[in-house]
Amino acid sequence: MDMKVKKKLNLKERYNLMTRDLAWTPTYQGVREVFTNMEYEGIKIHDWDKFEDPFRMTMDSYWKYQAEKERKLYAIIDAFTQNNGHLGVTDARYINSLKLFMTGISPNEYMAHRGFARMGREFPGAGPRVACQMQALDEIRHAQTQIHSLSNYNKHYNGFQNWHHQHDRVWFLSVPKSFFDDALTAGPFEFMIAIGFAFEYVLTNLLFVPFISGAAYNGDMGAMAFGFSAQSDESRHMTLGLEIIKFILEQDPDNLPIVQAWLDKWFWRGYRVLTLVAMMMDYMLPKRVMSWKEAWEVYAEQNGAALFNDLARYGIRVPKGWEQACKDKDHLSHQAWNVFYNYGAAAPFHTWAPSEKDMEWLSAKYPDSFDKYYRPLWTHYNQQQAEGKRFYNGTLPMLCQVCQVPMFYTEPDDPTKIAYRETEYQGMKYHCCSDGCQHIFDNEPEKYVQSWLPVHQIYQGNCFPEDVDPSKPDFNPLAEVLRWYKITPGQDNMDYADSPDKRNFEMWRTQATGN
Repeated sequence: MDMKVKKKLNLKERYNLMTRDLAWTPTYQGVREVFTNMEYEGIKIHDWDKFEDPFRMTMDSYWKYQAEKERKLYAIIDAFTQNNGHLGVTDARYINSLKLFMTGISPNEYMAHRGFARMGREFPGAGPRVACQMQALDEIRHAQTQIHSLSNYNKHYNGFQNWHHQHDRVWFLSVPKSFFDDALTAGPFEFMIAIGFAFEYVLTNLLFVPFISGAAYNGDMGAMAFGFSAQSDESRHMTLGLEIIKFILEQDPDNLPIVQAWLDKWFWRGYRVLTLVAMMMDYMLPKRVMSWKEAWEVYAEQNGAALFNDLARYGIRVPKGWEQACKDKDHLSHQAWNVFYNYGAAAPFHTWAPSEKDMEWLSAKYPDSFDKYYRPLWTHYNQQQAEGKRFYNGTLPMLCQVCQVPMFYTEPDDPTKIAYRETEYQGMKYHCCSDGCQHIFDNEPEKYVQSWLPVHQIYQGNCFPEDVDPSKPDFNPLAEVLRWYKITPGQDNMDYADSPDKRNFEMWRTQATGN
């Protein structure tokens, strides 16, 4: 039998042959029985073939592309390790930002992997399924490369050894963890917007570009390598997330209000997680490439304005809370670091008051707010510490029911007044940190009344080791909570000035540079 064989396929033909043409329509089960979660969110999809993966990447090309990146990444990591790169950073204060990264970000890369693996099963369309499969692989790779890159520091500095244990327990880590718990317990379409928009476009865009640039500026080639290696993936993820949004909006006009509500919700949820990134940039980098305010203006206000202008033709408006977020840029990092400075005995990294040189930089970057509201605070803390009165707050703060951040945020137009919102559901009162979080709670109260709030759990006695007897006369609840966290007092926490990390770093640096 004569056959015409086409020896060379173009990119689109090759992509279709190795992805979409492998799909099939189920026959012995109905489509609704196979893909059970496609309708309950209210999203209407009429033609799955209309979804176009913007990259049209096949699995063989994906592995070749990622393998080349792996070779370059591990060559840099190996060289950094063999040359004692941990001594080349600006000073050991910087290491604490990596401890926060390891406990707060890396586990959530794995959570994203789990979510996209599930989405690869949930969607009837072959195009989204293939795209989700590749993003699931990206996300687990990101978790692995971050763990590998940062494991070198575990050999020399305290606070890295129990990162996974602490992610599930430590009070402030419930903020990023609750973000992903919220996304993973949503439906498939909401998950795609939560991660594709809020995590990839809002959150990681402000983490992997300005903060990782700061890592390179502070001499950390390990973090720089995994950050820039991941960023090319993040660019693809952002594009995929936006294509999913456009695809949903183009399928049916009834999808618009649902998508808009999700954009409102997930912008605010992602923005609240960025609180940790803000203080990392302004206070935890000894040498800074830009302020949080500058990063927000470039990567959120400018890029975000372009995004929403693009989506406006579908009827999408700027998310609720956007205006407040732009006002908060003058205050967010200072207020957050003040909280961690006060609760430095209960966090698995060291904190410190900024030096006079640091405050000069902050004053220049925040001319309208720092000297007026925050310099007096840090000057007082420095004076207290010089007198041997370093303060640690031993009480437990009220948490927001939705974002789970301590209630320290201020009103958008009054940085001297704590923002406080109260709502009631089934006879119980719940507290929120902002209009944004209250709006989210009021839309889905059944979900957020179940929030695992660390402070509540501590008061209920659920955060102690099993061998603890609270009835003993010498019972110390804070000490037992730290033991449950696996935080060694004075070694993993408290002020940097008194830390073994500082002493060891200075001793090792002297030996390395001396004769």
